[in-house]
Amino acid sequence: MENFFTRYTDSSAVFPSFPIIQHNCLGSWDVFLSLFHSFTMLPHPPLLVAIQDPPSRRSVLPMFPGFMSFAPPPPGPPRVAIYISRTLNQHLSCSTVFHDSLEMISVDVFSPHGLFGSPHHSLRVTSVYLLRTNHPPYRCVLPERIFSFLSYPHLVLGDFNLHHPLADPSRSLSETEFIISTRYFDAAFDVPYHLLNTPGVYTRFPFDTTSRPSVLDLAFANTALSSLVSSWDTPLPSTGSDHVPCVVTLKPPAVMLPPPTPHWALLDLHALGKALDTFTTLPCPARPTPNSLSRWFDISSARLTSLLTSHAPSKRPSPHSKPWWSPRLSSMRREYHRFARLSRLDPSPLNWSNVKSSRRTYFKAIASAKKAHWLDFLSSATPRSVWMAKGLAFGRPPQRFPDLPRASNPAELAETLLDHLFPSKPPPPPLPHLTRYEDYTPLTSEEISRALSKSSNTSAPGPNHIPYSMWKSVHRIKSSLLPSLLDPLLAHGFHPPSLKKALGIVLDKPGKPSHDSPSSFRVMVLLRTLSKILERVVASRLSAQATICSIIHPLHCGSLPGRSTADAALVLQHNVESFHRLRYRVSTLFLDVKGGFDNVESPSLLSLLRK
Repeated sequence: MENFFTRYTDSSAVFPSFPIIQHNCLGSWDVFLSLFHSFTMLPHPPLLVAIQDPPSRRSVLPMFPGFMSFAPPPPGPPRVAIYISRTLNQHLSCSTVFHDSLEMISVDVFSPHGLFGSPHHSLRVTSVYLLRTNHPPYRCVLPERIFSFLSYPHLVLGDFNLHHPLADPSRSLSETEFIISTRYFDAAFDVPYHLLNTPGVYTRFPFDTTSRPSVLDLAFANTALSSLVSSWDTPLPSTGSDHVPCVVTLKPPAVMLPPPTPHWALLDLHALGKALDTFTTLPCPARPTPNSLSRWFDISSARLTSLLTSHAPSKRPSPHSKPWWSPRLSSMRREYHRFARLSRLDPSPLNWSNVKSSRRTYFKAIASAKKAHWLDFLSSATPRSVWMAKGLAFGRPPQRFPDLPRASNPAELAETLLDHLFPSKPPPPPLPHLTRYEDYTPLTSEEISRALSKSSNTSAPGPNHIPYSMWKSVHRIKSSLLPSLLDPLLAHGFHPPSLKKALGIVLDKPGKPSHDSPSSFRVMVLLRTLSKILERVVASRLSAQATICSIIHPLHCGSLPGRSTADAALVLQHNVESFHRLRYRVSTLFLDVKGGFDNVESPSLLSLLRK
């Protein structure tokens, strides 16, 4: 299985900048929205946003397009949160690190090719919110836990609630304030960490005009990161909070863009039909071995795949794609930015009035387009999509990343999860040659049609990105093509290794109190759709033979046509009511064999089937 935690290709690209924003939202949704909408004023959008005191509803963070939100697990409302740009997560591997505190969270950014043109493969960003306490050190998180020694770049930023002369030279400190802040600054300098704030630049302006501004939002970089920091600044306007947003800009990291994928919706079916008319599979070896048959299938399927992808234009996945966008909105955006440029060159009342008018019209049109798209989505909702609508309407719980004790980077996380989810087994004995079954029934196009009819066009494809809809089109154009490709495999009872490769997406199990064990996660395996078509054909044949030979229990309901969970429930209800009529007390025992299918011994299963 391919490593889910790495997403790199051969096409190189570089982020123009690596901005990281830190802000205290005071638990206000208005401040949160004002902060994220102000990102348009930056030359480059932020890739990470560290928030202290974020707004939440039932411990669920607000969502914003283009970002994924993470917060420490409950109990209690989140005190800190980190928002990761989907652009960053698409190009680099990101994983969150949870600490034994609701006031501290970290995110690790990983690249096997190195970051910032340096030999370091990881970057850790830690968001801290130091609340006051009544016991030493009079803050909720110990300094030793914040400023730990790391050999790779580490950025610590947040609302420290500390006053220190290095950050605010003009402030007169009391003895207590100096003692408390000195302990944290000394712990940072001993590691060592360096203060990134410009001395005397205020980060908090109290609502009470009788109090003077102060510097409470601090940023520290360890030695490995200090030379990679471009700037620390407060360029954004007020968001309604008494804190101002702080922007730490790092040097752009060299990253790899994801590969372009075929845009199957724009496939030229007419040209593809002409190409398929002249396409033929290579002749299968007369006396195949596992290696020769596997090589024949790989070459034949690669030729067919190349033919399909050559007739489809390429597209690059983008987190900024919006289904509600329209050409009208594009023209309104251009008009708004044109007036904004004119206003910057000539700040006259007329130009400023045009800016406000065009901006108001532009954002109203966006709101109307979103509402119209949402209503259209609800009006055409199906029993499947209604649950998606519920998740969009009520929000989703934050995603959880593995926080395994012996895994410090995404590569180690992937290896640990793979060892747990897919334990290594002794390989089966190699087959010297393959024998064609004597009573084998050739694969027909009708069987392929039935297998395709049970396949959903919206199912996620595997590593080669070819969906079921493409194979349905190929089968309609030339019905003999897929049987000629899959029939030799079925005739010799051979499944090539290339069809066993899959993409694995790790998902957290809901309701788990912690995520420090691999058992708190499950994996969603995406096989090649061609492999699933072959599996459906085999399952259909096995089901028919098992029914004819009466080797399946009459009450078995799983994976059989015409039977479902409702049938099993009715059988159970019938048995219970039958015993109740005889005045018996009935108990039911349900057994679930953990990893039963994954740990079946193939030789034992085959010997039982032969009996």
